[in-house]
This record gives sequence, C-alpha cells and structure tokens, in this order.
Amino acid sequence: MDVGAPGEVTDEALPYGVFSTAERGPRVGALSAGTVIDLTPVLGDDVWAAPALNPFMALGPGAWADARGRLTDALARGDADAHRVPLADVTLHLPFAVGDYADFYSSRSHAENCGRILRPGTEPLTPNWRHMPVGYHGRAGTVVVSGTAVRRPCGQRRGAPGAGPEFGPSQMLDIEAEVGFVVGAPSDAPVATSAFADHVFGVVLLNDWSARDLQAWEAQPLGPFLGKSFATSVSAWVTPLAALEAARLPAPRQDPAPLPYLADTDGWALDLLLEVSLNGEAISRPPFSTMYWTPAQQLAHLTVNGASLRTGDLFGSGTVSGPSHDQWGSLLELTWGGRDGAFLADGDRVVITATAPSATGGRLRLGPVDGTVRAPA
Repeated sequence: MDVGAPGEVTDEALPYGVFSTAERGPRVGALSAGTVIDLTPVLGDDVWAAPALNPFMALGPGAWADARGRLTDALARGDADAHRVPLADVTLHLPFAVGDYADFYSSRSHAENCGRILRPGTEPLTPNWRHMPVGYHGRAGTVVVSGTAVRRPCGQRRGAPGAGPEFGPSQMLDIEAEVGFVVGAPSDAPVATSAFADHVFGVVLLNDWSARDLQAWEAQPLGPFLGKSFATSVSAWVTPLAALEAARLPAPRQDPAPLPYLADTDGWALDLLLEVSLNGEAISRPPFSTMYWTPAQQLAHLTVNGASLRTGDLFGSGTVSGPSHDQWGSLLELTWGGRDGAFLADGDRVVITATAPSATGGRLRLGPVDGTVRAPA
C-alpha cells in the first residue's frame, strides 16, 4: 500500500464511507488514491453491502483489524484495482446511522474565550470545568453528511432592552470546528479510559453549527437547545482509529488531577491539525493537540452514570481552539462576539479539513466536512 513519501499528505488512511452510483444503491467503500473501492467484491462479507457502516462496526475491534489487514493485502496484490470507482462518479451518503449524539466543551482556550466574551469581568471558567468534561446531549436526527446545505434557523432571540423577545432568522449563525468520535462496539456498562479503543471505531470531522443569538436567549438555565439542534455536519469518510496510531500523544497535564475514573494513562490525545476555510479562504488552523480533555476521558464520563452505548453513537470533542487568534475554531471567538467581524451570511461555504501524522513520516488526510448556508425557510 502506497502511503506516500515523508512529508506528503495522502488519502491512505483508508477511511470507510457509504457510496452509490447511477447503477447501484448505497453500500460501503473505502477511499484510496482518489477512488472508492467497492468492498463487497474485494472482501466478500455481507456487511459491506449494507447502506451504513453499523453492521460492520458492531462486530468489534477484532473484525475491524481483520478487515483492515485483508484490505491492505488486497491493495498490495492489486486485487482491488478492478473494483475502484472514480470519486467523481459516486454519491456519498451519511456513513453510519446515528444512534445518540452528545457534544463536549473540552478546549480550555475556547472555554476561556467564551467566558470572557459572554461573562466579561468574571472568572472565565465555571467551577466544574477543570474537574470533568462538560457536555450536552444533542439531536441525532439532524446530523447530516458533508455537502448538505444548512438552512439558517429561526427562533426566539433577545429583543431590545425593556422589550420582549423577537422571533426570526438567526443573525449570529456560527460554526464550531470539531472532531467527532463514532462508537462501534456497544456497551451496557461504564467504559474505562483504557477501553476507549475497544468501543470507538473511528473519527470524523464535525461542524457543530450554532445560532448564537438563539442560544444566548434560551440557554439559561438548561443549556443548548434550538440554537444547536438544527444541524450538525460530519465527514462522509470515517477514519479508523487504527490509522491514527502515529498521531497519539500523552494526555495533557491536568490541574487539579482528575478523579480516578477520568485518568487517561493510555495516551489518547491526538496530534490532528485542523483548518477552517470560509468561502475558499483559510481563517483558522486549530490544533487538536491542545485539547484539555481527551476523547477517552469524554467517553468515560459519558458512560460513568450507567448510560449505555449503541453502535452508531456519536460524540463531538467540542470546539477545537488553540491559544492564538489564528487557532480559534469559531466565529464567536474570531469576531470576539461580533465586535471584530461578522457571523455567517446566506451563501457562505465553510469547509473544515484536517491532517494527522502517518507511520511513514508523512501526513494523512482526514475526510473533510463541507456545508453552505441556505436562506431561512
């Protein structure tokens, strides 16, 4: 398998997706060298003929490793060449049926920026923030695949001083550049940080679209609701965790030390470099390596109360923001609450991309997430 020369950016993470052609309906494929490999004839298992990755993901880590090994061998022998479909000839679909969706708030830079913007003059971090990964439960039914247009939402927002609320289209439509983690193997018991890779199948890039004016009015006291639930975009390609071994980093130093169930001794911080483009211009390059809470800690916290995991569950990292302005992953930060710029306009196109180190010294390209803002209904 050609993974590229050192320093080169390649697609050879062999991510999985669901595609269809003019002749055949949705089925599972793998991305390789700008083509989609039809996995049903190459690997021969029934799970590849399904219109979602869920049947394959439910088989667990042993089956995931076996399939990746067989696919790598087939590529090396040239057995897959007759089953390549040009990327331009396929339609890409949501790669997995989403079970539940939760989203976290795990970048310290982002949390502190939001605190300073929204609560000036007060401590930017809430008292619980450094003790646990803070999150909220999202809406699985509005998770959409990359390329799907996102309609500007309507709702209530704060009116003029002394007046009641207004209703109408959001005037502060925003993006959040995130990394999403896709659950493969289910669980009815709490998942320890050390068991993260036994349950999480892979990674997608994620855009947690946010209507900041709707959110600001409704979020007291129960948190995000309509300001978040209208759309969440994810990549069409799921990068398996096995492709990211070279990207693993030790967990960051956390002060105070987390409670024992949150100790991440296996090192599931990840060296991913994101890029956010608005209408073709790069506006930010957030580093995932700066996240305060790791995905293993997020999953441990998500399940510690006995909440079950289902195949296809998705949890987002929260906005990825680094310490400098050019590393901030939302327009709320980049415009400092609208003071230094505008939020999204109808017709704006946002593309989030990312790369990760490969075992050969180059970098692997993760599947992008792309969305364009449509006018309100």
